[in-house]
Amino acid sequence: MAHRHGALVGCVQVARVGDDLAYLGMLTVEPTLQASGLGRRLLDAAESEAVARFAARRMEMTVIHRRAELIAWYERRGYRHTGETRPFPVAPPRPELDFVVLEKGL
Repeated sequence: MAHRHGALVGCVQVARVGDDLAYLGMLTVEPTLQASGLGRRLLDAAESEAVARFAARRMEMTVIHRRAELIAWYERRGYRHTGETRPFPVAPPRPELDFVVLEKGL
């Protein structure tokens, strides 16, 4: 989590998925602080935490396939498409919200 003047301004989730795989989720930055470098610092901290806590060698994440600008942001930071997609977890299924899976070696 990131705080500024006592207020929460960013957060990220890291979870163990397998022996060498961690999952990155819920990376969020206060909209007025986007493009300030905070997201990148949170991402770097999450990757470091995955290595230190889980001995992860890879990090995966899911992004709604329609979020091209967000996918591009992660690609600039070393994440690549795995070719896998996952459904958005709602019933009935909503194909317009499918996730693409991105992965990065740590």
